[in-house]
Amino acid sequence: MRYVFILLLTVLCSFKTINPDEAAKANLICGKWQSSEKNLTVEVYPYKNTFKAKIIWFSGGVSKTKPMETITDIKNPNSALRNRKVLGLNVVEDLKYDASSNSWEGGKIYEVQSGKYWSAAAGIDKTGLLKVKGYWKIKFLGKTMTFNRIL
Repeated sequence: MRYVFILLLTVLCSFKTINPDEAAKANLICGKWQSSEKNLTVEVYPYKNTFKAKIIWFSGGVSKTKPMETITDIKNPNSALRNRKVLGLNVVEDLKYDASSNSWEGGKIYEVQSGKYWSAAAGIDKTGLLKVKGYWKIKFLGKTMTFNRIL
């Protein structure tokens, strides 16, 4: 009986506890965000232990002559995906919250205009703006998009 108790205690102690404050900070990224150019709105949401973002509104982009509901992912290198709608498309995936840097790291971002994936990281600055960086290999050399929270 004593061995069962020790085994159970060992198993319970091996589970990582989640600090409620850390979970709340991780979820700060969730919500609807509009680009500073006001041409794109995304919704960031949790998915398993990561965060994703999908397009919920945009103007312009690949084609400015069609309604956004009809625009498809024509630049995708995979011809089987070229007919999928851009509206509702997940464009950011696999972001994980890093409490030590108070940022979301290790994700990937899909660029609809080119059909390419880039590495991605994000952070919320002191003024409440979401900064999403897409980069190739070196974060310093990437491109940053700025978003304002709308909900």
